[in-house]
Amino acid sequence: MPATTRPNRILAIDRVNPQWGRIRLAAAAIRRGEILAIPTDTVYGLAGNPFRAGVAERIFRMKRRRESQPILLLIADYAQLGRVAHEVALLRPLAAAFWPGPLTIILPAKENIPEAITAGSGTIAVRLPAAKLVRALIRAAGVPLTGTSANLSGRAAARTAAEVNLQLGRCVYYILDAGRTRRAAPSTIVDLSGPPRIVRAGAIPEGRLRRFLR
Repeated sequence: MPATTRPNRILAIDRVNPQWGRIRLAAAAIRRGEILAIPTDTVYGLAGNPFRAGVAERIFRMKRRRESQPILLLIADYAQLGRVAHEVALLRPLAAAFWPGPLTIILPAKENIPEAITAGSGTIAVRLPAAKLVRALIRAAGVPLTGTSANLSGRAAARTAAEVNLQLGRCVYYILDAGRTRRAAPSTIVDLSGPPRIVRAGAIPEGRLRRFLR
Protein backbone atom coordinates (compact mmCIF):
# COMPACT_ATOMS: atom_id res chain seq x y z
CA MET A 1 0.00 0.00 0.00
CA PRO A 2 1.54 3.38 -0.95
CA ALA A 3 2.77 5.63 1.81
CA THR A 4 0.61 8.63 2.62
CA THR A 5 1.10 11.80 4.58
CA ARG A 6 -1.35 14.18 6.19
CA PRO A 7 -2.45 17.00 3.85
CA ASN A 8 -1.01 19.69 6.13
CA ARG A 9 2.43 18.12 5.77
CA ILE A 10 2.50 19.03 2.07
CA LEU A 11 3.17 22.76 1.87
CA ALA A 12 2.56 24.47 -1.47
CA ILE A 13 5.24 27.09 -2.07
CA ASP A 14 6.17 29.44 -4.89
CA ARG A 15 9.55 28.57 -6.39
CA VAL A 16 10.17 32.11 -7.73
CA ASN A 17 8.90 34.12 -4.76
CA PRO A 18 8.78 31.65 -1.86
CA GLN A 19 6.41 32.71 0.92
CA TRP A 20 8.47 33.78 3.92
CA GLY A 21 6.04 32.23 6.42
CA ARG A 22 6.46 28.80 4.82
CA ILE A 23 10.23 29.17 4.59
CA ARG A 24 10.36 30.10 8.27
CA LEU A 25 8.16 27.12 9.22
CA ALA A 26 10.34 24.73 7.23
CA ALA A 27 13.57 26.21 8.62
CA ALA A 28 12.32 25.84 12.20
CA ALA A 29 11.61 22.15 11.55
CA ILE A 30 15.13 21.66 10.15
CA ARG A 31 16.67 23.33 13.20
CA ARG A 32 14.71 20.87 15.39
CA GLY A 33 16.33 18.00 13.51
CA GLU A 34 13.49 17.16 11.13
CA ILE A 35 14.05 16.03 7.53
CA LEU A 36 12.11 17.69 4.70
CA ALA A 37 11.65 17.00 1.00
CA ILE A 38 12.30 20.10 -1.10
CA PRO A 39 12.47 20.92 -4.82
CA THR A 40 16.00 21.72 -5.97
CA ASP A 41 17.23 22.88 -9.36
CA THR A 42 17.46 19.23 -10.45
CA VAL A 43 15.05 16.88 -8.59
CA TYR A 44 13.41 16.79 -5.14
CA GLY A 45 15.93 16.31 -2.34
CA LEU A 46 16.01 15.46 1.36
CA ALA A 47 16.95 18.52 3.40
CA GLY A 48 18.25 18.20 6.94
CA ASN A 49 20.85 19.75 9.23
CA PRO A 50 24.07 17.77 8.58
CA PHE A 51 25.53 18.85 11.93
CA ARG A 52 22.57 17.52 13.94
CA ALA A 53 23.19 14.12 15.52
CA GLY A 54 21.27 11.31 13.87
CA VAL A 55 20.09 13.20 10.78
CA ALA A 56 22.41 11.45 8.33
CA GLU A 57 21.61 8.05 9.80
CA ARG A 58 17.86 8.68 9.46
CA ILE A 59 18.33 9.70 5.82
CA PHE A 60 20.12 6.42 5.13
CA ARG A 61 17.32 4.45 6.79
CA MET A 62 14.48 6.23 5.01
CA LYS A 63 16.16 5.87 1.62
CA ARG A 64 17.28 2.28 2.39
CA ARG A 65 20.71 3.36 1.27
CA ARG A 66 24.13 2.00 2.19
CA GLU A 67 25.95 4.10 4.78
CA SER A 68 29.13 3.78 2.72
CA GLN A 69 27.73 6.40 0.30
CA PRO A 70 28.42 10.05 1.24
CA ILE A 71 25.66 12.68 1.39
CA LEU A 72 26.08 15.89 -0.60
CA LEU A 73 25.50 19.31 0.94
CA LEU A 74 23.75 22.41 -0.45
CA ILE A 75 25.05 25.89 0.36
CA ALA A 76 23.41 29.29 -0.02
CA ASP A 77 26.44 31.22 -1.27
CA TYR A 78 30.15 30.83 -1.94
CA ALA A 79 31.07 32.29 1.44
CA GLN A 80 29.29 29.40 3.17
CA LEU A 81 31.60 26.92 1.46
CA GLY A 82 34.28 27.64 4.04
CA ARG A 83 32.14 26.02 6.74
CA VAL A 84 32.24 22.61 5.07
CA ALA A 85 35.19 22.28 2.67
CA HIS A 86 38.77 23.30 1.93
CA GLU A 87 39.43 25.23 -1.28
CA VAL A 88 41.58 23.79 -4.06
CA ALA A 89 43.12 25.32 -7.19
CA LEU A 90 40.36 24.72 -9.76
CA LEU A 91 37.44 25.49 -7.47
CA ARG A 92 37.10 29.23 -8.09
CA PRO A 93 37.10 29.03 -11.93
CA LEU A 94 34.50 26.24 -11.88
CA ALA A 95 32.36 28.00 -9.30
CA ALA A 96 32.50 31.28 -11.26
CA ALA A 97 31.38 29.50 -14.43
CA PHE A 98 28.71 27.11 -13.10
CA TRP A 99 27.48 28.24 -9.68
CA PRO A 100 24.74 28.73 -8.85
CA GLY A 101 23.63 25.74 -10.89
CA PRO A 102 23.55 21.94 -11.23
CA LEU A 103 27.25 21.27 -10.66
CA THR A 104 28.29 19.25 -7.60
CA ILE A 105 31.97 19.54 -6.64
CA ILE A 106 33.80 17.05 -4.42
CA LEU A 107 36.35 18.75 -2.14
CA PRO A 108 38.45 17.92 0.93
CA ALA A 109 36.05 18.09 3.88
CA LYS A 110 36.53 20.33 6.89
CA GLU A 111 37.23 18.45 10.10
CA ASN A 112 33.88 19.47 11.63
CA ILE A 113 31.83 17.48 9.08
CA PRO A 114 30.30 14.36 10.70
CA GLU A 115 31.76 11.10 9.43
CA ALA A 116 28.26 9.87 8.60
CA ILE A 117 28.02 12.65 5.97
CA THR A 118 31.41 11.92 4.40
CA ALA A 119 31.14 8.12 4.86
CA GLY A 120 34.68 8.30 6.22
CA SER A 121 36.05 9.46 2.86
CA GLY A 122 37.51 12.74 4.11
CA THR A 123 35.77 14.51 1.21
CA ILE A 124 32.47 16.33 0.82
CA ALA A 125 30.27 16.89 -2.24
CA VAL A 126 28.93 20.47 -2.37
CA ARG A 127 26.52 22.33 -4.64
CA LEU A 128 25.33 25.94 -4.74
CA PRO A 129 21.86 25.51 -6.27
CA ALA A 130 20.22 27.98 -8.63
CA ALA A 131 16.85 27.47 -6.94
CA LYS A 132 15.96 30.65 -5.04
CA LEU A 133 13.69 28.66 -2.73
CA VAL A 134 16.52 26.37 -1.62
CA ARG A 135 18.93 29.24 -0.93
CA ALA A 136 16.27 31.08 1.08
CA LEU A 137 15.67 27.96 3.18
CA ILE A 138 19.40 27.47 3.83
CA ARG A 139 19.75 31.07 5.00
CA ALA A 140 16.69 30.80 7.23
CA ALA A 141 17.90 27.51 8.75
CA GLY A 142 21.37 28.97 9.30
CA VAL A 143 23.23 25.87 8.11
CA PRO A 144 24.10 24.12 4.85
CA LEU A 145 21.54 21.41 4.09
CA THR A 146 21.76 17.81 3.00
CA GLY A 147 20.70 17.46 -0.63
CA THR A 148 20.53 13.76 -1.48
CA SER A 149 17.63 12.85 -3.78
CA ALA A 150 14.22 12.25 -2.17
CA ASN A 151 13.59 8.70 -3.33
CA LEU A 152 14.17 5.14 -2.23
CA SER A 153 17.60 3.86 -3.21
CA GLY A 154 17.50 2.35 -6.68
CA ARG A 155 14.22 4.06 -7.62
CA ALA A 156 13.80 6.90 -10.09
CA ALA A 157 14.40 10.38 -8.66
CA ALA A 158 11.24 12.29 -7.75
CA ARG A 159 10.33 15.33 -9.84
CA THR A 160 7.03 16.13 -8.09
CA ALA A 161 5.78 16.27 -4.51
CA ALA A 162 3.36 13.44 -5.32
CA GLU A 163 6.25 11.19 -6.37
CA VAL A 164 8.06 11.97 -3.11
CA ASN A 165 4.88 11.25 -1.17
CA LEU A 166 4.46 7.81 -2.73
CA GLN A 167 7.96 6.76 -1.74
CA LEU A 168 8.78 8.68 1.44
CA GLY A 169 5.57 10.37 2.61
CA ARG A 170 5.56 8.67 6.01
CA CYS A 171 9.22 9.52 6.62
CA VAL A 172 9.61 13.24 5.92
CA TYR A 173 8.25 15.98 8.16
CA TYR A 174 7.23 18.35 5.35
CA ILE A 175 7.15 18.15 1.57
CA LEU A 176 7.56 21.60 0.03
CA ASP A 177 5.50 21.43 -3.16
CA ALA A 178 6.65 23.87 -5.85
CA GLY A 179 5.35 21.80 -8.73
CA ARG A 180 7.38 19.72 -11.15
CA THR A 181 11.12 20.32 -11.14
CA ARG A 182 12.48 21.80 -14.34
CA ARG A 183 15.29 19.29 -14.92
CA ALA A 184 15.09 15.51 -14.98
CA ALA A 185 18.89 15.06 -15.13
CA PRO A 186 20.80 15.00 -11.84
CA SER A 187 23.66 17.39 -11.22
CA THR A 188 26.99 16.79 -12.90
CA ILE A 189 29.63 15.72 -10.36
CA VAL A 190 33.28 16.79 -10.59
CA ASP A 191 35.90 15.53 -8.14
CA LEU A 192 38.58 18.08 -7.23
CA SER A 193 39.83 16.27 -4.12
CA GLY A 194 42.58 14.63 -6.21
CA PRO A 195 43.36 14.69 -9.92
CA PRO A 196 40.35 16.52 -11.43
CA ARG A 197 37.81 14.18 -13.01
CA ILE A 198 34.15 13.99 -13.95
CA VAL A 199 32.49 11.43 -11.67
CA ARG A 200 28.96 11.61 -13.06
CA ALA A 201 27.54 13.09 -16.24
CA GLY A 202 24.42 15.14 -15.67
CA ALA A 203 22.72 18.46 -16.30
CA ILE A 204 25.96 20.20 -17.39
CA PRO A 205 27.42 18.61 -20.54
CA GLU A 206 30.92 17.20 -20.16
CA GLY A 207 32.16 19.29 -23.08
CA ARG A 208 31.56 22.49 -21.14
CA LEU A 209 33.75 21.22 -18.29
CA ARG A 210 36.68 19.79 -20.23
CA ARG A 211 38.51 23.07 -20.76
CA PHE A 212 38.56 23.64 -16.99
CA LEU A 213 39.83 20.17 -16.19
CA ARG A 214 42.69 19.90 -18.70
